[in-house]
Amino acid sequence: MPEPELPVLVARSQKGDRAAFEKLVQRTARVVYAQIVAAVRDRQKAEDLTQETFTAAWKAIATVQQPAGFVSWLLTLARNTTLDAIKCEGRQKRGGRSERTNGAGRKPAAMGEGAAEVADRGPSPSESLELAEAREHALKVLEELPEEYRRPLSMRYLAGADYHAIREALDLSDGALRGLLNRGMALLRERMTKLQGDKVKR
Repeated sequence: MPEPELPVLVARSQKGDRAAFEKLVQRTARVVYAQIVAAVRDRQKAEDLTQETFTAAWKAIATVQQPAGFVSWLLTLARNTTLDAIKCEGRQKRGGRSERTNGAGRKPAAMGEGAAEVADRGPSPSESLELAEAREHALKVLEELPEEYRRPLSMRYLAGADYHAIREALDLSDGALRGLLNRGMALLRERMTKLQGDKVKR
């Protein structure tokens, strides 16, 4: 039996069907996570904000007036949730109440969860540091790309979303999506090469 379309799941969710909403979460979690991780550049924080986004989505699902536009509505909610978190963190830092620590508390954000996972597999400390730095450079460059490239690249290569999910989220044809991914990746590589060159010169 084929999976229900998203608008059907949205309509069921609006009637209080939690199972339908769980299917919505399964179908859209990757694109939401991709958008958030590209903004905060911290995988653990992105996971927390993704969960927060879906909690807010369940509470506000009744306000979705056009079920066919659910993904756009959800990504807007994710963007607002992320901006609120960034503003809150900024206020905490200015007030001297930042929760980040470099000791027994959370890992420094510069390392990220990806670096920790690599370290668990056994590379040397220097290799782990190089991998972490490379990842941070890639995320920094990705964040600075035009949005038309940043969003599909994040969804595809950070969150691992399939082409169908990305096309549905961004309302693109298959050809348009592949073109954006190819041009975006070329631009990403070009800027990464330039960044590495500037680093060597210094």
